[in-house]
Amino acid sequence: MIHPTAIISPKAELGKNVRVGPYCTIGANVTLGDDCVLHSHVVLEGTSTFGKNNEFFPFAAIGGKTQDLKYIGEPTALEVGDHNVFRENSTVHRGTFEELPTRIGSHNLLLCYSHIAHDCQLGDHIILSNSTGIAGHVTIEDHAIISGFAAVHQFCRVGKHAIIGGLAKVIQDVPPFMIVDGHPASTRGVNLVGLQRRGFSETDIRDIKSAYKRLFLKKDQNLANSLGSLKATSAANNAHVEHLIHFIENSQRGVSR
Repeated sequence: MIHPTAIISPKAELGKNVRVGPYCTIGANVTLGDDCVLHSHVVLEGTSTFGKNNEFFPFAAIGGKTQDLKYIGEPTALEVGDHNVFRENSTVHRGTFEELPTRIGSHNLLLCYSHIAHDCQLGDHIILSNSTGIAGHVTIEDHAIISGFAAVHQFCRVGKHAIIGGLAKVIQDVPPFMIVDGHPASTRGVNLVGLQRRGFSETDIRDIKSAYKRLFLKKDQNLANSLGSLKATSAANNAHVEHLIHFIENSQRGVSR
């Protein structure tokens, strides 16, 4: 299952049924779970831990040293879950500090040339389209989609079930369940198609739409006042709307409106 041209450190750990294709390099302190597949010319560096059934396409470079200039050489890490796909030329870097690894959950899809920088925290079922750039310290919640050539500024958060349009410039937090687009990005509407595809009920979608109207249609209104108005409605009792409110209230960079 290992091509003779592959170079694998004796300090790497490979699980059962791992396939390693031609000219791959697996460095020291890399741990691969069962049934992972490296097609060819893949570079994995450590300390990096990968779960089971991860798939790596040619020229993916995963687990490299952080590009953060604050890095002073201490051991840092990358932690990856299960069933992720890293397409051609995708890149992921380890954390900058020992106590905070870069983390990627499970069932994520990183398309060609997508980049995840140091200290990022990704959930599950996320799609990064071709040539997306995710700067350092970014948090992306479950089921978010970042379209092609979009860029997310460092320390931003992307809420769950949100979608970012192609070529967007994201400099503030992206609210959950919403569509953002533009340069700089602003909230354009509810991710209606995405929510329907993921089985959200008509009641949930109605309440999220109500929240959107109060928070984002009147962009000249103070956001704190809009939140207060939303909290006074029955929609605020919906668990998804509660998450949206909590997300906004805990924003450090402000929210894309």
